[in-house]
Amino acid sequence: MEVTVRSGAGPDPGRLTLDGSHGEGGGQILRSALALAVALCRPVALTRIRARRPKPGLRPQHLAVVRALAEVGDAAVVGDALGSTALEFTPRALRGGSYRFDIGAITGSAGSVSLLFQALLLPLALAGAPSRLTLIGGTHVPWSPPVHYLTEVFLPALAGIGVQAQLLLRRWGWYPAGGGEVEAGVEPTGGLGRFVPGARGGRMSGLSAVSRLPRSIAERQRRRAEARLAAAGLVPEIAIEEDATARGPGTFLFLAAPGRAGFSALGRRGVPAERVADEAVDAFLAFHAAGADVDEHLADQLVPFLALAGAESAFTCPVLSGHLRTVAWVVQQFVPVRIALEEGTPARVRIAPAQAGSGSKLESTCS
Repeated sequence: MEVTVRSGAGPDPGRLTLDGSHGEGGGQILRSALALAVALCRPVALTRIRARRPKPGLRPQHLAVVRALAEVGDAAVVGDALGSTALEFTPRALRGGSYRFDIGAITGSAGSVSLLFQALLLPLALAGAPSRLTLIGGTHVPWSPPVHYLTEVFLPALAGIGVQAQLLLRRWGWYPAGGGEVEAGVEPTGGLGRFVPGARGGRMSGLSAVSRLPRSIAERQRRRAEARLAAAGLVPEIAIEEDATARGPGTFLFLAAPGRAGFSALGRRGVPAERVADEAVDAFLAFHAAGADVDEHLADQLVPFLALAGAESAFTCPVLSGHLRTVAWVVQQFVPVRIALEEGTPARVRIAPAQAGSGSKLESTCS
């Protein structure tokens, strides 16, 4: 029997108030809370947003997320201004369709299109119609997953639970110039299911890329990575790409266990190509040695989707990060889900949604 699961007693079950400085206390609380608010049509208020950061409140990349989710969710918003530490967000109608969002339009920021896409994906997967997105900003910038992480790790993992989405990199955008562009398509899901981790020790892929710099840099990055990985008994397939679309120069090495884990390093002025490669290789080898199902970043990115799924999921990750603990806390404010975080080597995550059961279908009350 198909069951329609709704959050709360109606379209306005009462406004949640969340402390934006809780736990990790960064932008992840904002993104997760607003994505869930739109997906479940639940009004939310955030206080003390990024209160412990050197520059508290909404920065350009956070404000871009607020305004994008407000458009998708037809939300009434109070407090959407740079530097604001308090926000009231009331979604009224979840709408699929065609959208264009430019993070750089706000003070020229090279904010991450990857983080914006991740915030938009959950509600749009629950919308009643397909969506097409054009996102402009930073595609390969510090402190956020590069676009290649989304295409090689994040989206393949979500495909296994029923999320249908594609992402295409049109133009690279490095920090600080930004100006990158991606196109995305999101289809309505028929229901979210159990996450089954991919087999460990499977295929390994990689990319060594440069924009407006000599190809030799990418070749040096690849040689160093291949030599170190081969010494560890791993045989990667690392491609080389020379990009001419970006506004400025950049260099990048990415290594992935597709659908499970991804690690990257960005080149910086004065840092040899070999050291860039070492950063990505060190992170990959540490994950490989941990024997975990997924990397620590994918672990927290999966939680909101699995909390709305129709079946229990369990997986391991190298550590229980601050991001993971914070996202679990946010999710549990919205839905009656049991999330068990068990320390260990590797650590274990168990998510038991309240609507767990075969044949369950989730539907947004905003639709």
